Amino acid sequence: MIELDKLGEFLDRLCPMSVVLDGTGHILHAGPTLRKLRSDQTLVGQRFLELVELNRPRAIRNIQDLLARPDSPLQLQFRDEPRTALKGVLSPLPKGQGAVINLSFGISVLDAVRDFDLTSTDFPATDLTIELLYLVEAKSAAMEASRKLNQRLQGAKIAAEEQAFTDTLTGLKNRRAMDHVLSRKIEAGTPFSLMHLDLDFFKAVNDTMGHAAGDHVLQEAARIMVSQIRGKDTVARVGGDEFVLIFDGLCDKAQLGPIAERLIAKLEKPILFNGQSCRISASIGTVLVVGPTGSKAAQLLHDADLALYSAKRDGRACHRFFSEDMAQMSLADPTNGGVADVA
Repeated sequence: MIELDKLGEFLDRLCPMSVVLDGTGHILHAGPTLRKLRSDQTLVGQRFLELVELNRPRAIRNIQDLLARPDSPLQLQFRDEPRTALKGVLSPLPKGQGAVINLSFGISVLDAVRDFDLTSTDFPATDLTIELLYLVEAKSAAMEASRKLNQRLQGAKIAAEEQAFTDTLTGLKNRRAMDHVLSRKIEAGTPFSLMHLDLDFFKAVNDTMGHAAGDHVLQEAARIMVSQIRGKDTVARVGGDEFVLIFDGLCDKAQLGPIAERLIAKLEKPILFNGQSCRISASIGTVLVVGPTGSKAAQLLHDADLALYSAKRDGRACHRFFSEDMAQMSLADPTNGGVADVA
């Protein structure tokens, strides 16, 4: 009998998935990779055909039939789970002492690598599987790098879009964002209300205390407005000291009136800047959209502006709802339709 230890050492280096059988089909030696596939079992001493199921050639029924078919391509799979598919070829040992079967995974190599956590050390150095594993690892690395890049690009896109719709001073939505929200709500035909708010006496703060004070006042005013809306509502800064609040699904004057009054009351409180009090107030005009409307966004903004002008004309620091009478007055007196001259 060939010295089994030397034969096993030789095969372990060149064929780590090989198995040495004696004449009765018992396993005398199993390669390290094969042992790894069934690390919970002792392979030596088992009958080879009790460990695996032979699918090809079909004519083989026992070990004698197998030993009689040297060099025939074999297709096998483990009998227990995971039932990994294998390919093999048998070479008989001299003088009928048994045989060596060299096994491989064939096209199931990727499943085997996944199921058994195999690495390049589990294959012969010249095995093409090594190249395949390198390719798989390179593909995985490339896909991961691509995924991370896509995440960064998506994040940058979201950040850019957010920046494009955000007023940098106050953090509110800007005019562009307001136009987008308003157009969507008009197209949807759902109820909403549009509140146009203008800060009274803001120009005096800028002129007497400087633009830094003015910026601080705008930021505080923005904070107050955000505190008075719901998560589904929108606040946008649409001009220097002009703001638009859009209330989703809210068209009840009994609810909107108190909201406007709270805004006015909070904005009338002195705002401190570097130890000095900045005093402003707010005038507000509101237009209601109770359902689908043929009006364009520009018309709704104009109507809210007329209501705001009415609040300015009535002494500032007050709120008015738009009415058709205001539109008629505007038509009768073209100068009666803007807020710049009474701001």
